[in-house]
Amino acid sequence: MSSTNRTVVVTGIGATTPLGGDSASTWEGLLAGRSGVKPLDGERFADLPVRIAAPAAVDPSEVLPRPLARKLDRSAQFALIAAREAWADAGYTAPAGEDEKILPERLGAVIASGIGGVTTLLDQYDVLKEKGARRVSPHTVPMLMPNGPSANVGLEVNARAGVHTPVSACASGAEAIGYAVEMIRTGRADVVVAGGTEAAIHPLPVAAFANMMAMSKNNDEPAKASRPYDKARDGFVLGEGAGVVVLESAENAARRGAKVYCEVLGQGLSADSHHIAQPEPTGRGIATAMQNLLDATDLKPSEVVHLNAHATSTPQGDIAEIKALRKVLGDDLDHVAVSATKSMTGHLLGGAGGIETVATVLALYHRTAPPTINVDDLDEEVDADVVRGEPRELPQGTIAAINNSFGFGGHNVVLAFRTV
Repeated sequence: MSSTNRTVVVTGIGATTPLGGDSASTWEGLLAGRSGVKPLDGERFADLPVRIAAPAAVDPSEVLPRPLARKLDRSAQFALIAAREAWADAGYTAPAGEDEKILPERLGAVIASGIGGVTTLLDQYDVLKEKGARRVSPHTVPMLMPNGPSANVGLEVNARAGVHTPVSACASGAEAIGYAVEMIRTGRADVVVAGGTEAAIHPLPVAAFANMMAMSKNNDEPAKASRPYDKARDGFVLGEGAGVVVLESAENAARRGAKVYCEVLGQGLSADSHHIAQPEPTGRGIATAMQNLLDATDLKPSEVVHLNAHATSTPQGDIAEIKALRKVLGDDLDHVAVSATKSMTGHLLGGAGGIETVATVLALYHRTAPPTINVDDLDEEVDADVVRGEPRELPQGTIAAINNSFGFGGHNVVLAFRTV
């Protein structure tokens, strides 16, 4: 099918996060300024330099039947839970084909993970060492594959237009959503289930991130450990969960009378080509991605009133993002309400772009920007209007919001949304 450049809208949202087992409870937690960060209990974490994380508020075992759960890595479990909520929220009652509102050949799925089935890989290696080869699960390979979450969501909804898994570290979830937009815009699909998931709270990833000096070591005050923009910030806090949206062409949504949360304007992409883990300090690559977004859409900086920042709570990364915002938006940055929701959820790595897209969509829909918590002493280099303390009401009329996601390797993804 030839390119149609169709308008893309959000019709469904789903999430399972450190703040709640669905999108409603997650949104409630964000508005309340509640931290999902907790001590890591158990002997296997006892000797680590970092003993805090943001685990999912509702364990997948409480939601999924055991026969199904045991065949899925934890990352796929989260993805399936969030996708089921988003699919139902969009008004679909069965897989494509069974629900006559969408044909399988017109439905896609793009679910990303930055690390994939790392807990399956590590746990099954322990089984191999301790119990022998015959005890290794026959489900291990499908469980550890990075495309496992996307494949299982595709199977769930009967997606045949394409099932994909972008992997770009902490930008993966956002890149998945941008890829889904292009699938619809080019006419390859009418509906796409898209988002990100991650489940990496395991001693090895925690120790590795800690030894990179990337994570907060504020073990004594878990709820205060994730503190974007604060002078005392000392790194991110690892979280887990998933965020998923249902995207579809505006024509398809109108045809079936679907509720529409907002329009997806598009994406901006770039690469830093600076360092495998460190951000480019001037924000050059981030600024390029933002400018690419503006050049590819009709979005004007004056329309942007809200930003869900990447803001992981690392000293260098937080400032680089702010510099990029000022470079591209100029004085228009002064009227942008900046929220750093990782202060509450922790950093979900490849799942971050998914849950932060859900938060951005809800911020526009409810015209409310969530607060950033733990900013007790704002860094002087943060030249932006950070929402602190209480949620902030956003203006009436047509407004737009941006969601930023950046990843190790220098991946930059900027998504933009607008009210309808």
